Amino acid sequence: MKHNLEVSADARRTQYFQVFLMGVSAFIMNTTEFVPVALLSDIAQDFAITTAETGWMLTLYAWIVAAMSLPLMLLTSRFERKRLLLALFAVFIASHVLSVFAWSFEVLLISRVGIALTHAIFWSITAAIAIRVAPEGKKALALSVLATGTSLAMVLGVPLGRVVGQWFGWRATFGGIGGLALIVFILQMRLLPTLPSMFEGSFRKIPELLKNPLLVCLYLLILLVFTAHYTAYSYIEPFMRQVGSISENAATIVLLLFGVAGIAGSVIFSRWGDKFNTRLMLISTILILLSMLMLLFSVTSIWALSLIALLWGAALMLLIISMQAKVIMVDVNAQDMLMSMFSGIINLGIGTGALFGGYAVTHISLSSVGYVGAAIAVMALLLMLFMIKRFPELSRRLG
Repeated sequence: MKHNLEVSADARRTQYFQVFLMGVSAFIMNTTEFVPVALLSDIAQDFAITTAETGWMLTLYAWIVAAMSLPLMLLTSRFERKRLLLALFAVFIASHVLSVFAWSFEVLLISRVGIALTHAIFWSITAAIAIRVAPEGKKALALSVLATGTSLAMVLGVPLGRVVGQWFGWRATFGGIGGLALIVFILQMRLLPTLPSMFEGSFRKIPELLKNPLLVCLYLLILLVFTAHYTAYSYIEPFMRQVGSISENAATIVLLLFGVAGIAGSVIFSRWGDKFNTRLMLISTILILLSMLMLLFSVTSIWALSLIALLWGAALMLLIISMQAKVIMVDVNAQDMLMSMFSGIINLGIGTGALFGGYAVTHISLSSVGYVGAAIAVMALLLMLFMIKRFPELSRRLG
């Protein structure tokens, strides 16, 4: 009896570590997506091009992930999950090697395309993997760990990437990410169990899923939230510097607080997400809206901006995990496809939000980005209220 208990405890510890490993994987995958923001000027200088031209690294990445998530997920739907994850990381590592040795900006873009393609599949399968390896009754914790990995990428990944870039050059940053990915690859190979695919699908499955009105509303809510967020957030650094005359160091602190608050949001979800998922979604949507509305009023005060960053960052992360938890439970036999569309719609929102933000800056003013984002967030809030009234099952506990 005692031996069985020890075996059970060891197995449970292994499961927790497997979930943690997926969180580290998420950290690496998101760090490489966000880190070019901190390196654009250095890369532009190295290749003798403008910063705006270098910005295509970001745009191309987001749109590839948006466009290719679903097709690539369907192409790999019959693959055993562990083997597929290892193959993704092999391509991810090879693409970073190409980034390190890129002899032209075009070659660097090609390497980013390779990374974006692995990203597209990774986020289609990773939430389902984390839930499957998690201990019984710890689904919310598994999703929270993934979200924490994402938050840490914003909090630590980008600043660390910037520091490495300043000391050793931008190529060393990509080399470091590739090195970390290699370590994770080895651990995945040794520790993850064999995970047969639970979904053998095709494009014919999509109309069936989209006949679910709750799922359609959830996807529309995701699109509206990310479009609203990135309309304002894409230009938050120049907004603080130019509109509020905030110092460079103060602006960095505000952005760090935003990321730290994201970790707090994931902790809140892990504690209360199973029981109060829908209420947390509603509160988060309201907080995001209020944060954008108050942005211009608070831009001259570092304390007010810090408070907004904390509320906004926590609310955004809480809303992302809550929506992810709802989406993935719509059809347990099609989780990979559900998360593939989820990832694609998020990146569609990122691209659309940046586009709207740029339009607002060009045709209205830089100070207007908060209000333009808030206008879209109002639509998200109205949709959220409609969903609560229309779909009683939305309030069902995750379990």
